Amino acid sequence: MNDHVIHVLIVDDHAVVRSGYRTYLEQMGGFEVVAEADNAAEAYAQYKRCQPDIVIMDIMMPGASGIDASRRILAFDRDARILVFSMYVEPIVVRQALGLGVRGMLSKDSAPEQLCEAAIAVARGQRYLGGELAMAMAFSPRSPRAEIVEKLSGREFEIFQMLVSGASIDDIAQALNLSSKTVANRLSQIRQKLDANSDIQLVRMAAAIGIVSWIPAPGSRPGGD
Repeated sequence: MNDHVIHVLIVDDHAVVRSGYRTYLEQMGGFEVVAEADNAAEAYAQYKRCQPDIVIMDIMMPGASGIDASRRILAFDRDARILVFSMYVEPIVVRQALGLGVRGMLSKDSAPEQLCEAAIAVARGQRYLGGELAMAMAFSPRSPRAEIVEKLSGREFEIFQMLVSGASIDDIAQALNLSSKTVANRLSQIRQKLDANSDIQLVRMAAAIGIVSWIPAPGSRPGGD
């Protein structure tokens, strides 16, 4: 791929971020951004339209996440080369993404040149895991609750993640193109697998394992230090 321009699809819900990626990659040379998307549905549509060499994918977006977008793209093209580039890189999410077939993951805290390095590697068909992510995966403590959540299927984890982030059943159904009844049934299965009696318990579990870090600890005061 030495003389080949790498065609890129950038998926991020912030226009300024997408513009920054585009400018940086094209200034570095060897890259051409052929499409952008700000949500999972548009990412899937643009992938089908452009067939890029690589997708640079954020995880947290309104509605369906980058995990769901990656799942749909990989179902369409099992050889799709996806690099997740996100602030949301908890080990549990890394394992879910890699389990889907995502080829690389990199934290947005990484140096800019590492994005080029990762994009080139993934476009060549190689695997890439940013150094800090590799360390986190190797040395992060695995709580019993985290291990339980990892037993969820990919779709169950997607629904779980959206629910604990504040989405309603109807919101989830619309984002994932499912019926509300199907989502409700999946949530019932999730609660059974995680031994939770209510959605509030699911949210508390998610907070305990770091999936929703914005939830205050018991006894804390909003706005307090």
